[in-house]
Amino acid sequence: MTGTATVVGAGIGGLATAIGLRRAGWTVTVLERRTELERYGAAFGIHPTAQAALDRLGVGDALRDHAVPYRDAHIRTPDGRPMARLPLERIESKAGRPELLISRPYLLDALLAGLDAFGDVPIKLGERVTDVDALAAGQDLVIGADGIRSAVRTARFGDRSGPRRVGTVAWIGIADFENPVHGETWGSGRFFGLTPVEPGRTNWYATVPEATTAEELRASFAGWHDPIPRILGATDPATWIRYEMRHLYPALPSFVSDARPASRVPTGARPAPVALVGDAAHAMTPNLGQGACTAILDADALTRALAAAPPSPAGIAGALRAYDAERRRSAQRTALGSRTLHRFMSTERTRLRDAAVRLLPG
Repeated sequence: MTGTATVVGAGIGGLATAIGLRRAGWTVTVLERRTELERYGAAFGIHPTAQAALDRLGVGDALRDHAVPYRDAHIRTPDGRPMARLPLERIESKAGRPELLISRPYLLDALLAGLDAFGDVPIKLGERVTDVDALAAGQDLVIGADGIRSAVRTARFGDRSGPRRVGTVAWIGIADFENPVHGETWGSGRFFGLTPVEPGRTNWYATVPEATTAEELRASFAGWHDPIPRILGATDPATWIRYEMRHLYPALPSFVSDARPASRVPTGARPAPVALVGDAAHAMTPNLGQGACTAILDADALTRALAAAPPSPAGIAGALRAYDAERRRSAQRTALGSRTLHRFMSTERTRLRDAAVRLLPG
């Protein structure tokens, strides 16, 4: 079916959803509260299932133009001893294609180019949504892709589910040299990750207790194996990105809201349903590297369901139920798994944890 939709949020999930809706023949507008799109770096891992979804959205080739395969990586102790391999070979063997890593700006560029190809999808910057009911008036659908502090989610689902701290902060950056050592190093209450991102550069991330400053970060990893101290010493702290790790809690009972309460529908307006995608629906810690993937899979599932639906309000309602059935439990399981892994990785009881890790298949 076709219709009119407003997508709130111009991140990965919002842009992917806008592409899918437009490919299905919908009239789409994208609203973004920021005055310019975020261009900061860091690498996203794109699982083969998300790659297939991007292929269906028509932007898979643009992804591969700037992505690099992620293959040989280990979990190590701070002195550099390997404990286990990350399951990258098994992922590639099962899917027939490798996990890919891509810098966030390149993935945004690929999605923006895919949207620009239609020539008729406006992205309105500096648009802060404060009244979701007014926005929904006259629309067939509103998509909440506005992140962990989603105004769309709060308007339709209340504030019971919201951002919750996990007690650590993440620092991320990119070093301007290549490094052959990839994977994660797990210490006591902290860990450090290294991945490829593009030729001549290395993506890194670190998770430490909340109060840690940039200088304390360097000191925290000073005695760890090469190239960790070298990478932190060679990159300018002014380019590092720091954020407090949060997740959405408790899990939402649904990713969709069929309609506004009748008492809140303005005279002459018809109710518009809402669907949530990405962090607005299931923000998670980054430990499984699935944040971007789940947003892409949300967008693909939602727009496939809408494309196959009959051209009627009942058709939209049925498509939203199908989307919720396909994605909610899967995404929430991923979020729970990521949060559980975070606790496991950042524990101070390292002997028990490391013994368990060494039992993993090689």
